[in-house]
Amino acid sequence: MTTTGTTTDRSPRRHWWSGAPVRVRLTVLFVLMTIAALILSGVTAYLLQRASVHERIENALGRTVTELNLLSQNGVVPDTGKPISSASELIEVAMVRTLPVRNEGLLGLENGRATLGAADAVELRLEDDPELVDWALEREDSDVVRISTLTTRQTTYRAAVVPVGGTAAEDRGALLVAFDVEAEIDELQETYSGYALAALLSTLVVVLLAWILLRRVFTPLDQLSATVRTITERDLSRRVPVTGHDDVAKLSTGFNEMLERLEAAFSSQRQLLDDVGHELRTPITIVQGNLEVMDPEDSEDVRESMDISLDELQRMRRLVDDLVLLAKTARPDFVAPEAVDVAALTSAVLEKAAQLGEREWLLESAAETTAMLDVQRITQAWLQLASNAVRYSEDGTRVQLGTAVAGDTLRLWVRDQGIGVAQEDRERIFERFGRGASTRQEGSGLGLTIVSAIAAAHGGHVSLESVEGTGSVFTMEIPLRTPPKDRAPEAPTP
Repeated sequence: MTTTGTTTDRSPRRHWWSGAPVRVRLTVLFVLMTIAALILSGVTAYLLQRASVHERIENALGRTVTELNLLSQNGVVPDTGKPISSASELIEVAMVRTLPVRNEGLLGLENGRATLGAADAVELRLEDDPELVDWALEREDSDVVRISTLTTRQTTYRAAVVPVGGTAAEDRGALLVAFDVEAEIDELQETYSGYALAALLSTLVVVLLAWILLRRVFTPLDQLSATVRTITERDLSRRVPVTGHDDVAKLSTGFNEMLERLEAAFSSQRQLLDDVGHELRTPITIVQGNLEVMDPEDSEDVRESMDISLDELQRMRRLVDDLVLLAKTARPDFVAPEAVDVAALTSAVLEKAAQLGEREWLLESAAETTAMLDVQRITQAWLQLASNAVRYSEDGTRVQLGTAVAGDTLRLWVRDQGIGVAQEDRERIFERFGRGASTRQEGSGLGLTIVSAIAAAHGGHVSLESVEGTGSVFTMEIPLRTPPKDRAPEAPTP
């Protein structure tokens, strides 16, 4: 027996709303909110106006009843002062003195029939609706005024039958006052039909304005999206155009800054790999070659090969340390500035530099100021410049160290009386493994590169003044950032 089961696809289906562009979704939301607001305000206003119409009708009927009762009690014609002699005269006077409003009508009743119609100017002719007349005649003889709602084949009325009497007991009549409620409501609905048309036009305007506005707002986001799609691990040079100062502009600026950090990190990583592959190949080859040709039976050859290998390994280690240091310069925490007494730092570095070689070490000047510096990194860069001065000058020559403040820049320099740097080599010597034509093949070739990186990490740079055969001046120029007044400067320990 074989059991056959049905497989149900439970994979989530993508709803069209979630897949629609944000611009379209926001436009739809704006339109829906606008429509909801217009409908809510329109319905509320319509209901309030409808209630006002009914209230106005009730007030008008009540006022007419009150005036007719007062006229009946006084028993005289207000304009002439003559007494009113009959019910029909009372009804006529009342109808003359009453000015019906729109959709209001009057009709005099006497002896079981309609006897007196309203003036020709009154549009609502109550006598033209037999059902209304019959209803009113049934209440002609009543002594109680009733305001009622009546629906006939023609329309719906809000009506009052006001009974009156003359001097004789059998002289009776009544005044019918009625409002066409449906006509009043129809006028109100016509007004709000215009409101509905205006609301529709307003909605169309909102759609147009929302689309234009959102298009302008989302243009930077579209540019950001396009830039993201073009970025690869081999090309991080693209940037998002930044316009304005709103949140989207801040997002674009932050994205560009992130790209700059990524580009710097990738560049540093590629540079490190290139440098390692290029510079470590030579010492490895030397060590490998010596070990391959070494005669294990010859102790002298073993010792000589070991010395060469150890020397190359030491150079390799120094090179790796320098490459790792250069790789760290791209990190935001490469330097940790603190308040430093520049004069004390200058003296401390001079004391350390004096141990580098037999030179006439002099303090040229010391700036009496404090600055925000990373003492260890600045000392490292400064001693590297001093080491270069020793390497390319003769014993007994003068080497001067100094600091000074020029405007908003702190200058730290080393001046020597060495061989100088040729004009064509002044940019090359700051490149990785760059050496001048007269440079001695000592060190890793990264010393001045490290100095430049440390100065750049402080927001500055390294400048060079040199005359061949006379000497050179290497200067680190760093923006002077003074510490807060409540923060005491720290003197470096020698």
